[in-house]
Amino acid sequence: MSEQKPKDPLHGVTLEQIVSSLVEYYGWPVLGSRIDIRCFNLDPSVKSSLKFLRKTPWARKKVEKLYLVMKKEEGR
Repeated sequence: MSEQKPKDPLHGVTLEQIVSSLVEYYGWPVLGSRIDIRCFNLDPSVKSSLKFLRKTPWARKKVEKLYLVMKKEEGR
């Protein structure tokens, strides 16, 4: 039997991994300008961002979307 890859590109990736990767790739200032939310612009930290994103589905979707864009850029 052959194993199929999951269709969800975020499968197995934690929110903490996503935020940490985005910060490493873009840095807080660029991340805050791309997604204008306070936890990225005002005294940013991974911990405060995770707390906010876990409670705020619309913001989490934006972060996940930017993560997928970043992964595409890295693949070029």
